[in-house]
Amino acid sequence: MTDNPLDRLTLAERAALTSGESLWRTQAIERAGIPSITLSDGPHGVRRQPDDGDHLGVGHSTPATCFPPAVALGSSWDPDLARRVGEALGRESRAMDVQVLLGPGVNIKRSPLCGRNFEYFSEDPRLSGVLGAALVLGIQSQGVGAAVKHFAANNQETDRMRVSAEVDERTLREIYLPAFQHVVTVAKPWMVMTAYNRVNGVYASEHPWLLTEVLREEWGFRGVVVSDWGAVDDRVAALWAGLDLEMPTSGRASDASVVKAVEAGALDQELLDASAARVLALVARAQPGEGTFDAGAHHRLAREVAGQCAVLLKNDGVLPLGLQDSVAVVGELARTPRYQGAGSSHIVPTRLDDVLTEMRALAGRELEYAPGYRLGDAGRSPELEEEARAVGGGGGAPPPGGGGAPPAPGGGGAPTPQQQPDTPPPPRAP
Repeated sequence: MTDNPLDRLTLAERAALTSGESLWRTQAIERAGIPSITLSDGPHGVRRQPDDGDHLGVGHSTPATCFPPAVALGSSWDPDLARRVGEALGRESRAMDVQVLLGPGVNIKRSPLCGRNFEYFSEDPRLSGVLGAALVLGIQSQGVGAAVKHFAANNQETDRMRVSAEVDERTLREIYLPAFQHVVTVAKPWMVMTAYNRVNGVYASEHPWLLTEVLREEWGFRGVVVSDWGAVDDRVAALWAGLDLEMPTSGRASDASVVKAVEAGALDQELLDASAARVLALVARAQPGEGTFDAGAHHRLAREVAGQCAVLLKNDGVLPLGLQDSVAVVGELARTPRYQGAGSSHIVPTRLDDVLTEMRALAGRELEYAPGYRLGDAGRSPELEEEARAVGGGGGAPPPGGGGAPPAPGGGGAPTPQQQPDTPPPPRAP
């Protein structure tokens, strides 16, 4: 009787371990007593979807705390704050039976056109690495794995599934890789997620220099390398390069290609076994869901984080507002906030605060309000613009539908369903 669980598995079962069972779960091998584990989007809130959910983020998910995203957290320059957010994310993950949270993202902001800049900390590799490591340490302190992403040079969204980031090695090592290196060597994440794009002509998921030479041999990474969802172009080439887990499920089609490649001698079985063994080690260290989380306490933490992340670039004397003076609030987003970003990190919040309600609570009275415009394609409205110009000082009753009651004492809005703009933002994958 062997102690090595791999010895109990067939070649097909070993191949199956290195791909997903569904959108969010790894493969279970029931015959050998190997369970599946659940991965979930993050890291600004646990976006736990049912197993038949959609990875693009347009479906429903279990309510979770809406934390400020990395673009805000990076402005705090506070690793302790990032770690506390990570600890809360870990607790919520355990409560939702999530074993690995997909985040943080530590790619460098290089273009204002990058649609995922909100998910990344900074333009600075040092700041991104330190805050990313703190978040990982917090998540993993709760027995939940973190998956640092997107490795590497994922700095734009345009044509991201095919584009090649042409970067010389010095620039990679000075700008694009240091944040990943710091997180890997200091926080030891359970997972590293590869990017969609090519790097110097080679897909990141099939890049032996990135995944084996740099990540494993130079930095000593011992965890699982997972693909971004749908990022694998050639499963056999990915295994050769050092990718351990293709997500999501391919319907077993790519599993068959792996078995065929091993049997034909086109893929060394030792490489497959090494990847399967790393997945088994991940499953073994994963812990089942347990307990609940304090939604009120976590929402108060999110409010604290938002306050610590606010940056005042200039004050020409207007601030602080004298809310006992004549004050009017203008703008639909004051009562229907657009929060976080779009797509895979967008969650259903347990609670959602809005500017209008908070300002009325601070003033202790009604404030005049006008939406001024419509959300979505409707955009500008001459009638609403005229109404906004006509709004005077504070003290008057708001127009019909203009806001709600002040929140209960203790901070944080009342539990609420997700508020959606008229036209939801376009979806994005993990």
